Amino acid sequence: MRPATKASLFSVIKVLRASCRYNVGCTYGSGFSAGHRSFSSPPASPTKVCVVGGGPAGFYTAQSLLKGSPHIQVDIYERLPVPFGLVRFGVAPDHPEVKSYGAEGNRTMGVSGEGLPGVYSAKDFVGWYNGLPCNKELQPDLSHETAVILGQGNVALDVARILLSPLDLLKKTDITQNALETLAASKVQRVLMVGRRGPLQVACTIKELREMVNMPYTAPDMLPADFQHVAQALADLPRPRKRLTELIMKTLNEDHRGRQGVKRWGFRFFRSPLEVLPSADGSRASGIRLAVNKLEGVGDAVTAVPTSEVDEIACGMIISSIGYKSLPIDPAVPFDFKRAIVPNNMGRVEETTGLYCSGWVKRGPTGVIATTMNDSFDTARTILQDLESGAINVSVSRPGSSEVVPLLEKRGVRTVSFADWEKINAEETKQGTAVGKPREKLLDVREMLAVAWT
Repeated sequence: MRPATKASLFSVIKVLRASCRYNVGCTYGSGFSAGHRSFSSPPASPTKVCVVGGGPAGFYTAQSLLKGSPHIQVDIYERLPVPFGLVRFGVAPDHPEVKSYGAEGNRTMGVSGEGLPGVYSAKDFVGWYNGLPCNKELQPDLSHETAVILGQGNVALDVARILLSPLDLLKKTDITQNALETLAASKVQRVLMVGRRGPLQVACTIKELREMVNMPYTAPDMLPADFQHVAQALADLPRPRKRLTELIMKTLNEDHRGRQGVKRWGFRFFRSPLEVLPSADGSRASGIRLAVNKLEGVGDAVTAVPTSEVDEIACGMIISSIGYKSLPIDPAVPFDFKRAIVPNNMGRVEETTGLYCSGWVKRGPTGVIATTMNDSFDTARTILQDLESGAINVSVSRPGSSEVVPLLEKRGVRTVSFADWEKINAEETKQGTAVGKPREKLLDVREMLAVAWT
C-alpha cells in the first residue's frame, strides 16, 4: 500500500483494528484550505496521519491536511473494498451531482410493533437501493398501496421520491438492478411523511421539496387543518424558512381534484408514533397509530406535546427516518452513548492526545455533504494547529502504514489498494454501460474482491 499524495489520496483497507496507535493523528468521521503551514521545527520525516473511514469526512479531512502542510503523509483506511461512504451508499441515485466511520446505527421508534415485517429503517432501505452489501438481501414488501415514512428530512424525501419516481427516470441512474426490478413491480401509490411538529419546523430543504413538487405523475396530499395560522406567521420568518413554507403552502392551495392516474405524496404534521398496528393474523404491519400533538414554546424552542387525540393510517409499509446514530468503534476510544458521538473539542477527542474526529461521529448525523466538508476542514485546521504549536510530539518518527499493513497481513487480512479499487470501478462502469446506466454496482463483497485481485 502506498502512502497518499495529492494525486492519490486513497489506500483502501478492508478491515482495520489498532491502526491509531501507530500514527500521530487519527481522524475518523462519517473524515481551511490555506497555503502550506510551517512547523516551528519541521519533522525529519513526514508526519503520519491515519484517517479511519473512506467517506466524505475522511476525504475532506485528508485533502485539507495535505493542502495545509508539505510535511504530512495521509493514509485512509476503509472497511469495505470500495471508497466514498455515503456518497456511494447514501446519496439518492437520482442526485449524481452530489456525487466511513460515520453513523452506522439506527435510532429506534421505541414503540410496540416496530419489529414486525413491513417496518424498515431508512438507513437500510437507502442502503438497499444504493447497493450497500449488507442490505442487498432486504427484499422490501412494496405490495401495498400506502407507505408511511416517519420523518420529514431530506432522507425521508429521498425515500419518497424513489418510491414514486417513474421507472424511466430511475433507469438512467446507478440504482441497483435488483431495486429497479422490485420498484417496477411496486403497488405503492401514496407516500405520507409524518412529523412531530408543524409546517414551520419541517426539516427538509427547499431543493428536496421542489423536486417532490415537480415530480412527474404525482400530486400532493395534504391536510388543510395542519396549516392553520401558518399564513399569518410567514411575514416574520427568516427568508430561507419563508421560501420553504411558501412552497408547502402553494402545494396545499393547488387544485389537484380530477387528476387521474397520479401517485400521491404528502406531509402529516403534529403526529408522533404510538404503535405499529399488526395485521389480523399478526404476521406483518398493517398500519400505524399516531398521537396528535400540540406545540408548546416559541421559535427554535418549540416542542411537540401529545394530546389525548389519536390518528391511525392504514399502510403496508413503514419506514423510520428519524435519524442515524454513531456506534462506538473501540473501547479505547471515548464515546458519549447518550449523544451517540465521540466527545470532542473542535475535533480533539477528549483525554486522548493525537486522536481526532470528524463528520457525524463528531457532531451527530445532521446536515448535508457541504456541512460535512466544512466540519472536516475545521478538524483539519485543529490538527494543523496542534502540529504547529507542538501539542503533538512529531520528533519521533512513526512507521505508519509500513507497520500497519504487515500487521494486517499477519492477522490474515488482505488489503485492497487504490489500483485494486480502480478495477472494481472499471467493472461496474462496464456493466452499467451495457444497460444504459452510469454504473452497475457490485453488491457482494466477495465479488468485489474477486474483481480487485484478478
